[in-house]
Formats: sequence, C-alpha cells, structure tokens
Amino acid sequence: MKIVIVPDSFKGSASSQEVAQWIENGILSAIPDCETIKIAIGDGGEGTLDAVIGAGFNPIEVKVTGPTNKTVQSKFGIRDSTALVELAQASGLSQLTNKKLEPLIATSYGTGELIKAALDHGAKKIILAVGGSACTDAGAGALQALGAKLLDGQGRQIALGGAALQECQEIDLSLFDPRISEVEFILASDVTNPLLGAHGAAHIYSPQKGATAQDVQMLERALTQFSQIAGSAHINTPGAGAAGGFGYMALTFLNAQARSGIEMVLDLVHFEKHLAGADLVITGEGKFDSQSLSGKAPIGILEIASKQLVPVALICGQATLNSSDEIVEKFQSISALHSFESDIDKCITQPGPIIEKIAASIAKAVTS
Repeated sequence: MKIVIVPDSFKGSASSQEVAQWIENGILSAIPDCETIKIAIGDGGEGTLDAVIGAGFNPIEVKVTGPTNKTVQSKFGIRDSTALVELAQASGLSQLTNKKLEPLIATSYGTGELIKAALDHGAKKIILAVGGSACTDAGAGALQALGAKLLDGQGRQIALGGAALQECQEIDLSLFDPRISEVEFILASDVTNPLLGAHGAAHIYSPQKGATAQDVQMLERALTQFSQIAGSAHINTPGAGAAGGFGYMALTFLNAQARSGIEMVLDLVHFEKHLAGADLVITGEGKFDSQSLSGKAPIGILEIASKQLVPVALICGQATLNSSDEIVEKFQSISALHSFESDIDKCITQPGPIIEKIAASIAKAVTS
C-alpha cells in the first residue's frame, strides 16, 4: 500500500508540514507497513517557499524593507538557476509591525529587494509567488527597488505606498536593473482579477488589508494614475490585480508569464513523479468552498492524480460545497473536522488528533 500525502496549510491553524505529519500518523496507526510520501505544498501564497525548500531549493536569508518601511528578516529559495520569491516573505500581512494594517502606505519595495538578491545569486528564472500581500501599490515599490524612479510633476521621487501613486507623472527606467531583460519571470497566482474597476485590486482586495471605503476610492485613483503612466496593455490581463496590482507590474515591466500557482508548485515538488504506484492521495485545506474551485490546491491535485487514475481523499476543516456538485463527486471522500468534532474552537486550535483520527479511518476504508 502506497499513500501520497499532499495537503495545503490549514490557514490560521496549522502548516502544511504539520498537517502532513498528522495524516501520516493516522495512516500508520491503521496500516503500520504502509509506504507514505509526505509533500508539503502551497498554492502560490504563504507556505509556497517552505514547500519548495522541502523539495530541494536552498533558502537564502536576506534583510529587506518590510511593508511599512522597517527592516525585516526574509528569504528566498534557489535551486540551480531557478529562484522562488514569495512576496509574503517581504511585503506580506505577516510582516506588518504589531499586525497593524497600513493600506495606504504599505509597499512592495522589499519584494523588489528579494528579486534583486535572487539576481545576485545567478537566477535566470524567477518564480513570483504573490499571495498574502499587505500592499495595494501595483508593485511600484518593487519597481523602485529594482532601480526605477517614479517622479512627480516637479521631477521629485514620490513616496512609497499605494496612495503616493496619485502623484506619479513619470517613470524613469534609465537605472532599471539591466539583468531583468535576461531573466524568465513566472507570475504564480490563481487570482484572475484585473488591475482596475469593480473587480480590481483596490475594490476587491484592499478592504482585506484595512482599507476603508474612502481609502478604496483613493487607491483606485492612484492605481489608475499609475497605469496611465506605465501603460494600459495589461490592466485587464487576468492576474493583473493579484497582490494589490503586483501582477500588473510583473506583466508590464518584467514580461512575466502567468501560471496557475498550484500547478507551478506541484511541478517544483515533482508531485506527478511521486504518484507512480500510489494507491491513494490524501490532500487537505482549511476550508473547502466555492473559492477552492478557482485553482486551489485540492483541485489541482485532483486533476493531476485523476489523469493517473489515482483516487483522492480530502480532509478539510470545513466543507461548504453542495455534495451534488460535480467536482465534489470526483473525490473518493471528503472529511471535515467539524463533522468529527462539534467544538469548532477545538478544530481550529487542536486539529492534530482529529486529523489523525480521520486519516486512520480513510486508511482503514482503503484496506477493507
């Protein structure tokens, strides 16, 4: 018996590595001689870097500018000449001082510094994992870190942060890092929003970063002004609105190619190779809902495993999709923690024993 364990993190509750270990514990309690392969993953957001480091990427520590202009300890991963830069490591909500949201001044400058560090280490292909952003600055901060000058009407450099983009009248690329043109950039994201409008970066995502209704309008004006100077070619390209518009910058200035975040990660951790001879895949995520259908980890895993006729079981904290949904029926089983434990707080704060119990029951069902 061979079971491949490949869960995403249960956000706010447990990391991908922790969930994978609990699933393995449960399997081995039921099938002691089972061959198990644990693969930590992320879908392009937080945890993606840890996943690729687990697959052989070397972590490189770097001190960079955090989202509110304070120095933070960060890192990127590199294997051969391929680097993975996780935006959340430098410019994410997790890097905010005292978790204080700063929607108008938060900057992606530190992510640009991570890109520059990857270039310094010889990267010829850079994958940009852009989930978990604290910024709505259209990636302008990263652009500035890479040598671009954003100038106001008097030729002065504007401040960092999304709101300051209202003042941008010129983008001077004379000192832009020349190595950029020699590198392949991949935008790893499952967000398909455009940069502007009702479904754009400011309206959809900035409220999650602390923006009031008034802030949203200001940021929308700022992103509009910046795009008028930077160019309109990619304002409606799917993914331009990812990470507060960072996707727009990557597409416009880095000539990035957009790819599904989970597909990219599964490639990097050699998921398909590990499926050979597998009897079952067990995946998981915190909440299995309508958003899961938009390229989240379990769906990407299901699609690849199904091609090799390997059944997939899903463990989640909560499942809200209708059981008659076509995609739901493609899973061998879907087990929610709250179905095994009525105390929701316990499911969130002490998920380990519950996940082990569910994994054991799945394993027993496979052998029965």
